[in-house]
Amino acid sequence: MATSLQLFSGPRLLCPSFGLQNTLRQLTGGISGKVGSILNRLIPESGKVLHRSMSSQASKDHPDGQKPPLLVDDHTVATIRDSKIFILLRGLPGSGKTTLAREIEQKYKDTSRLISADQYEIKPAVRSSSGGDYSKLDDELTTCFEKREARVVILDDTHHDRERLDKLFDMANTYHFAVVVLEPKTPWRLDCAQLKDRNHWKLSLEELKNLRPTLEKELLPLYFGWFLAKRDEDFLRKTSHDFLEQLGNLKAFKKRLPAFGYEDKQKLDLLKHFAKSPNILHCTTKFCDYGKVLGSEEYAQQEAVKKAYSKGYTLHITALCVTPKTVGAQVELTVDQLLTWPLDAEKEVMPRDNLPRGSRAHITLGTAAEVQDVQTGIDLLEFVKLQQSGRDGENVGELTGLVTGKVNYYENGMWMLNLSRKIEVKSIFSGYYGKPGVSVPLRGSKKGILNQCQIM
Repeated sequence: MATSLQLFSGPRLLCPSFGLQNTLRQLTGGISGKVGSILNRLIPESGKVLHRSMSSQASKDHPDGQKPPLLVDDHTVATIRDSKIFILLRGLPGSGKTTLAREIEQKYKDTSRLISADQYEIKPAVRSSSGGDYSKLDDELTTCFEKREARVVILDDTHHDRERLDKLFDMANTYHFAVVVLEPKTPWRLDCAQLKDRNHWKLSLEELKNLRPTLEKELLPLYFGWFLAKRDEDFLRKTSHDFLEQLGNLKAFKKRLPAFGYEDKQKLDLLKHFAKSPNILHCTTKFCDYGKVLGSEEYAQQEAVKKAYSKGYTLHITALCVTPKTVGAQVELTVDQLLTWPLDAEKEVMPRDNLPRGSRAHITLGTAAEVQDVQTGIDLLEFVKLQQSGRDGENVGELTGLVTGKVNYYENGMWMLNLSRKIEVKSIFSGYYGKPGVSVPLRGSKKGILNQCQIM
């Protein structure tokens, strides 16, 4: 991927060829803001030469086999373009973050925005040291989010401080952006001896060694999963809205209200009953609790999981399910998707039952006020258990409109719409790194689900 040369007014020359960067700094005494114009006036062809040199070096530093899927996989690129993605570049100074950031920006140049801590002279430092002031950078970031200036927002920084990361994850939640954390795969990324000569801040070997422990350990999310592309997420929310309205109007449903805690003659608005919905619709694969759950680190290190990270996938929805506690979508996983599915995912919640691998895969669309999202998968497995025993439920009619299919009633307020045609939704495999319990209200109105975010 060709990467163009850009010069900033600060002390750093953004250039994928680190040797060239250091040489220019030495030749110019650190006055990089005027280097480009001077070189172009003195040697008109210098820009082309530098461009070719940097492109060649970037390819060597990041061969295709080590590049993230969002740079090399066509389906992923198409999915990213339909999504809202906040990409955080993480790593030690001089490790190759800027090269990777510029390459991503170029790949999505019509819909991306790159913001760099270097532009604001924010020197990487441990929290006890005098780090830079992030207020101006955060102002630019907030403006970018609020004014919807880009669907792919790239932030280039070391991202070694957990408190700083938590603030960024909160911003992502507020503006409904899925997060992807990427680290350069350069051979020297943790080699402080080499980084001492490569980093433009001229950090000493000791300073780099102080930073390294915070970046050596992988950043584990609250959970891994497939996060829906924004366009498909909006469609699925509308679909669930239509489904709940139609189901609530079925005579067969109105006759079975006691399971939901209502008398037969009372009116139940399902859109109000399911008071909340996940901030970003997703299909969870592994709950990690930021690494506290046993087996989280091993899962994250699986080759299939590492290869899947930031990759685009199409999920296939076969049914919509309603219980008094949850409304969700049943997901049918492909052979490729099952590679990232934990072996114990079903046993984790139903240890005594032998259930098909992947049968817990679901997308939570809404839950009752005091119910956690995890309940949706448990409810789905109850349907699977009944089906395994030969009980397919009582067919009570068909739905038409945005969603079509046969409606079956099982027991205890359990309803399933078997879709006449599978719904396909595009998604990105990544992690959710923010606070638990972030959701949006699901309310009955012609406009559907509101956009406002709240912490439940």
